[in-house]
Amino acid sequence: MALSRVDIVAVDEGAAFWDDRSALLTGLRESPPRVPAHFGYDALGSDLFELITELPDYYLTRVEYGLLKRHAGEIADLIGCGLIAELGSGSAKKTRLLLAACADRRSTSYLPIDVSREMLEASGRDLTAELPGLRVQGLWGRYEAGLAWLRNSKPEPVTISFLGSNLGNMPLDERDRLLSEIVSTLGPGDGFLVSVDLLKPARVLEAAYNDPVGRSAFTRFRLNHLDHLNRRFGGTFDPRKFSARAHFDSDTGTVDARVCATEEHSVALHDLDLELNLRRGDSLNVGLSHKFQREQFVADVIARGLELRAQWADEEWQYGIFLFTRSQDRSEAGDEF
Repeated sequence: MALSRVDIVAVDEGAAFWDDRSALLTGLRESPPRVPAHFGYDALGSDLFELITELPDYYLTRVEYGLLKRHAGEIADLIGCGLIAELGSGSAKKTRLLLAACADRRSTSYLPIDVSREMLEASGRDLTAELPGLRVQGLWGRYEAGLAWLRNSKPEPVTISFLGSNLGNMPLDERDRLLSEIVSTLGPGDGFLVSVDLLKPARVLEAAYNDPVGRSAFTRFRLNHLDHLNRRFGGTFDPRKFSARAHFDSDTGTVDARVCATEEHSVALHDLDLELNLRRGDSLNVGLSHKFQREQFVADVIARGLELRAQWADEEWQYGIFLFTRSQDRSEAGDEF
């Protein structure tokens, strides 16, 4: 009976988002070429990312889990728990702490938004089996498509959750557009629950975003971007000709993850009529993770017309969860981030 309560809605025209050639071409024409983040989260990529969260130096999942474990009840009381939509839900292993607290208080509907249908189905089955008072409807597609669906379909006040510090995993212009879409989706009284990783020493960040000795989760995850492009666009990437490494850029406050050519060679993406001529050491960006200054982050979100209602931070690891609420009519919100 639990399985019958898991419904998957294709909000992005089925799997068409994987064939979004315009976004990929735009990224590959940048310097260095960039693969949009969502291409890393096919079924295999999603599984590999779960392995990353278990690496000893990857503190983000562990710290966020601790914050939610300590404060889930308080967060649940503040958000009301009726309808929670989550961007980039993945396995929802952290979110289930909040969902359990909500389901203890009232009947709760959960709308996870993710590009992996397999992950939506698996997490939905697990959640409905564990939490009888929870209804799950998975929204299969990219963030923007899920938000558009919410704007047209949400029947009641909603809290949009964006955990896992995923807000930092995109270039500034994309982050700006996504925040604009989130704010435009919120009505008066709706909430925005978001976690961000805060600035900290480069040595901590580079340890967190690279494989420790004897492990390969990050390398396999990053090289899987190339395999995915091969499958989708007739590519000729040979992952054996690339290494993977992340570096913290203190000027931009961003961890920059790249795959680097280990020898000179050419790569074709036949379906895109595109060829990349790579020298040894040339790289492709396959991941960004921006680290925020707390006060500036809060001020920037408030400038969009939201109010900070509460915040919970791990001061040792400099990681925070913030709850904002819609404070004014949508037309009055600020446009800049």
